[in-house]
Amino acid sequence: MDLNMPGISGVEATRQIAMIAPLTRVLVLTISDQDADVMDAILAGACGYLLKDSSIQELINGIRAASAGESLVSPAIASKMLQRLRATGASQHEAETIRSELSDRELQVLKLIANGKDNAQIAADLHISPKTVKNHISNILMKLQIENRIQAAVYAVRSGIV
Repeated sequence: MDLNMPGISGVEATRQIAMIAPLTRVLVLTISDQDADVMDAILAGACGYLLKDSSIQELINGIRAASAGESLVSPAIASKMLQRLRATGASQHEAETIRSELSDRELQVLKLIANGKDNAQIAADLHISPKTVKNHISNILMKLQIENRIQAAVYAVRSGIV
């Protein structure tokens, strides 16, 4: 989904798709790296956000992530989001909650998610299988009672874990 389209914005189209067909996965592919556009698209229901200057491999990874029910954000966007979230301050209580709920390996996976890594990159960095990464992510989402990896990344940054 592009954000700038004639007739209807990509954010509004994403919102309508999410309402009409909630199982449909929308991956944003746009030129805009503006914070408001990123947040609006994600809040409208986008499962990922890639910039048009992304490599072919990043685009393929984004499509694969979307089809597997996962989320992927361009590393440049993830970095920007992390900086902005860090600027809003960290909650010591949330950090303690995360550290007490998650295993050391789950914390490692969460940090890599928050840094914009996809499952294949996390698996390579930690020398584990992609299936093991998926299991860790499922456990993280369940333990933190959140819905997707983007929310996990935001939670990790806001709490000061990353």
